Amino acid sequence: MKHLPLKTAALAAALSLLCAGCAGAPASSAPASSGGASSSAPASDAPAPDTSVPAAPAEQAGEYRAMWVSYLEWESFDFSSEAAFAADADAMMQNCADLGLNVVIAQVRPFADALYPSELFPWSHLCTGTQGGDPGFDPLAVLVEAAHSRGLELEAWLNPYRVRLNATRPAGELAASSPALLHPEWVKEVDGGLYFDPSLPEVRQLITDGVLEILRNYDVDGIHFDDYFYPTTDPSFDAAEYTAAASGLSLEEWRRENVNQLMRQVYAAVKAEKPAVRFGVSPQGNMDNNYNSQYSDVSLWMAEGGYVDYVLPQLYWGYGYTTGSGSTRYAFENISAEWAALERAPSVALYFGLGAYRIGDGDGGNYDAAQSGWQTGHTLADMVATGRQLGADGYVLYRYDFLYKNGSWADLAAQEVENLRAANAE
Repeated sequence: MKHLPLKTAALAAALSLLCAGCAGAPASSAPASSGGASSSAPASDAPAPDTSVPAAPAEQAGEYRAMWVSYLEWESFDFSSEAAFAADADAMMQNCADLGLNVVIAQVRPFADALYPSELFPWSHLCTGTQGGDPGFDPLAVLVEAAHSRGLELEAWLNPYRVRLNATRPAGELAASSPALLHPEWVKEVDGGLYFDPSLPEVRQLITDGVLEILRNYDVDGIHFDDYFYPTTDPSFDAAEYTAAASGLSLEEWRRENVNQLMRQVYAAVKAEKPAVRFGVSPQGNMDNNYNSQYSDVSLWMAEGGYVDYVLPQLYWGYGYTTGSGSTRYAFENISAEWAALERAPSVALYFGLGAYRIGDGDGGNYDAAQSGWQTGHTLADMVATGRQLGADGYVLYRYDFLYKNGSWADLAAQEVENLRAANAE
């Protein structure tokens, strides 16, 4: 199977733009960062991009074959020097290239901190052990070079709202230069975590400015958001802001529109700065959770265009997956078909996120093959084949270490790698 280079097709799509002037079912249990109806209220702080003429069809980019590399991978990288970090990065990128992938999605801002010098966010604690500590080199620049030198594209994976997941992530204290400490009115605490308030225009601007900073300083091929949007459904989270907004919307509609505004604003900023750069999102595979729990109206983003270039749901369940209540909605063969059947604008691609972290251990479902179905050595390759049959535009593997540093299931992981390599050579 031959494919056009991703960047060539993306540029064609960009030129086209310029010329145009779930009850009882679990969420994806390891979101990418660990791993319904639509709102119609207009944006108030950023113009929506002109989508009167859609971009070139996403499938012109050829099959998108990618690997997620999270902050958990960085915990085992050597940040002691640029040479040491580059050696680790080179080995990783070579493995991805040898697998037949063409994109690496590298998490470079997991906790409102950065794996690159930034005027907006402190250095990540991953670099030196202390948030704000300068490692003395630029990890993102190294990653871009390591990827591009092997024919891989590099997308910068950012967590839009999360500042702290819990008491131990990120490790230690937040840096004094953290925007969460400089502007405590921008953040809210939930269950030991700390998150930017999605309702604030200042927060949307910070996130947008952070994207633009990367685009202006690095030759990245995409900007990638994960699935951490609203961290809670508790009405007290933003009761004062909701009352002050007097929007006339229900709380749920208002929250969804706050997220919609961010997505429109970032999309418009990316296309204005570098039209060929992709902007995409990896929501949970459970659409009900996206819409009702995190207030991310993914079906709207897919159907209308002007929000994202691609949607990448995390479909981390096995074939035949069954819930405790007996539902098979989330069995891979069913949930992948459900996503593939959603209305999709010509400018929006659909990729499937596949759970390499399930290898050997299984998915915990209430069915006989909950573990054995993930011990075949070819489950991921089978899922790639299913995606192709359904017309998906590509896939992404979560995550690198479970294929290349899987101490518990090394032989199975090696078999999965070989079968994926064969699938990519078709």
